[in-house]
Amino acid sequence: MEVRGAVLREVGKPLEIETLTLAPPGPGELLVRVRAAGLCHSDLSVIDGSRPRPVPMVLGHEAAGEVVEAGPGSDFRPGEHVVLTFVPSCGDCAPCTAGRPALCGPAAAANREGTLLGGDVRWSSPAGNPLHHLGVSAFASHVVVSDRSAVRIDEALPFDIAALFGCAVLTGAGAVFNAADVRPGDSVAVFGLGGVGLSALLAAKAAGASTLLAIDPVASKRELARSLGATVLSDVAEIRERTDGGVDYAVDTTGVVAALSQAYDATRPGGTTVTVGLPDPSAGLTLPAQSLVAEEKTLRGSYLGSCVPRRDVPRFIALYQAGLLPVEALLTHSIALDEINAGFARLRDGGAVRQVITF
Repeated sequence: MEVRGAVLREVGKPLEIETLTLAPPGPGELLVRVRAAGLCHSDLSVIDGSRPRPVPMVLGHEAAGEVVEAGPGSDFRPGEHVVLTFVPSCGDCAPCTAGRPALCGPAAAANREGTLLGGDVRWSSPAGNPLHHLGVSAFASHVVVSDRSAVRIDEALPFDIAALFGCAVLTGAGAVFNAADVRPGDSVAVFGLGGVGLSALLAAKAAGASTLLAIDPVASKRELARSLGATVLSDVAEIRERTDGGVDYAVDTTGVVAALSQAYDATRPGGTTVTVGLPDPSAGLTLPAQSLVAEEKTLRGSYLGSCVPRRDVPRFIALYQAGLLPVEALLTHSIALDEINAGFARLRDGGAVRQVITF
């Protein structure tokens, strides 16, 4: 079939909206009509080249939609509503069998190579030239994905809200619930107040954190964090002063090494720093090594919120539906596919939290 989609043909250049050819789903794959897709810094890092990926590539990795057709061997049915996550799980490798599907080896290889989990490519130009996949390649009206990237959801959930659970909420809330395991009464500081950071903030509040602190250089994001119950501070010294030496948990969502270092400094002795951002691959981190022992501090990475999507997407949606995780606050812009480059410019400049393309 022919569909419209956004293609990155050259790193550092704007996306091109083109008519693309999409092959039918193969075994274990789904044809999904995309209804909403979020713009994320992970897409931006592919565009600017800080996360090298093969081009040309159809971008977009956070989405929700409706199953149109299921390939052989899939137990999904046409008409089901799904959230799409960009890391499928093979179910058989060591991380998958250990309950850590975000670290799935075959999925990581497929994402690096720009293929689906099975190693195939379903995109091509009308002239027949193949195009690479970015996880679920959601910046298109229809996509073919591995059914291991799909999670069934309540059909009453609006698609623009549902899309947020494919990456922003999984990553931010997962960092709090899975990686940090925040408990009632804990103190939490969040560095970076984009879609992921605000998801972490909301999750910490839902977990019962008694102290919620937030840091971000963008005034509009600081005001949004205040409206969600956070105390906004400007530096590590303020955090230490207000918390008598540091927070129980600091969550860095920025992908900036300097901010990660500050988050670690803001963590009390015996506390944990969780980082979910992806800095430039060449960037290094210097820490006072003695503090890991003498202060029993922990630095932990968390990819996709250390989530099991088929467990955690429904769990987080249930919190949203109960009014405990009001992620609708993250939605600052709803745009059309043709506005995608303006949307990424806004994201780059800090003028948006989460923008969603609606189809």
